[in-house]
Amino acid sequence: MEKLIVHGGATLKGRVNISGSKNSSLPILAATLLTKDECTIRRVPDLSDTNYMTQILAEVGADVERASGVVVVKAENIKSEAPYDLVRKMRASICVLGPLTGRLRHAVVSLPGGCVIGDRPVDLHLRGMEALGAEVKVDAGNVIVSAPKGLKGATINMLGKQGSTVLGTDNVMMAAVLAKGTTIIEGAAAEPEVEDLANFLKKMGAKIEGAGTNRIVIEGVKELNGCDHTVIADRIEAGTFLVAGAMLGDGVTIKRVNADHLRAVLDALRKCGFAIETTKDSITIHPNGTAKGFDLTTLPYPGFPTDMQAQFCALACAIPDVSTITETIFPQRFMHVAEMKRMGANIDLQGATARIRGGAKLSGAPVMASDLRASAALVLAAMKAEGRTEINRLYHIDRGYEHLDDKLSSLGAQLERVKA
Repeated sequence: MEKLIVHGGATLKGRVNISGSKNSSLPILAATLLTKDECTIRRVPDLSDTNYMTQILAEVGADVERASGVVVVKAENIKSEAPYDLVRKMRASICVLGPLTGRLRHAVVSLPGGCVIGDRPVDLHLRGMEALGAEVKVDAGNVIVSAPKGLKGATINMLGKQGSTVLGTDNVMMAAVLAKGTTIIEGAAAEPEVEDLANFLKKMGAKIEGAGTNRIVIEGVKELNGCDHTVIADRIEAGTFLVAGAMLGDGVTIKRVNADHLRAVLDALRKCGFAIETTKDSITIHPNGTAKGFDLTTLPYPGFPTDMQAQFCALACAIPDVSTITETIFPQRFMHVAEMKRMGANIDLQGATARIRGGAKLSGAPVMASDLRASAALVLAAMKAEGRTEINRLYHIDRGYEHLDDKLSSLGAQLERVKA
């Protein structure tokens, strides 16, 4: 096990390349199970989560080769059961359920694990499979889905209590591409990662319209072929580096990004008073010593992303003003608050709303990461704090950020990874 030692007070300046999207890579890798042909996926980030997914693909019988961000999968002969030992490590592993059911008409997938950030049930995934004509049951911790006569198109609403489900939309879309007839997903997630998956499936020969909106129409086809696809940029990694630039930067530019995918984040930063310049594939943020506080509410895309809530908590601590953040997607996703308060942050948590009085001096302290995005927030706060901060449970960061410490070091941050 490793930990990160951060020495606060450094100024960040320069350029950094953003990696491919974790939340696109995982379902796209799973979708390679839909064909016997070879698929090449480029710009796959080197993360523990993508490593787990490639291991799952290999475990169900696919041939997988990986080198320098390129993953080649040939799933010619596969089996229908995804093993507990791998699935339990990552919530996104549930997205093999749709491809296995669509192609093999049978799937056994253990109930998944992942970040502990509140209740994230798979009931919408299962409801979608049932609507397509599959029989679904949960037994001994396994989801068992059977459709011996194949899946049939249907109209399915994927809205849940907290809005649309991204992985649920992904799963139904992947299952429906090989179903008989037409499937309409109402209340579909509109995130760029869903659209990226749809574009990959279309390259494979799927017939999909409306991806990127709340209504997706899929006309089932008999079979799919292999293809070559490049994953979109990770908008959450991009947003994290923009916040780092806002808190500590003297002109930070992120490269290989799509600013359109970051509109809510850019709007929020601009309202604080940060000057931002965009080009076709880059975003530059400039510091502002008189930045203003903000009031944010997390919402499904294109609203402000829940995956940026923790990072903006860190930003609010650095702005000498009062800010509030209300979490509507995962109301319990504030476990970073207690650790940031150990560093001197003035945060009052009332239900699903955090009220942050910024400007207080932060001091380095031993802290513990509780989930992926909380880890990133602690790194941001630690770089702002005086003295030395020790961040434990570094494996959370490695789930979703490719070489975060190396990239920050290239901008001037003073941090090092050591054995715990």
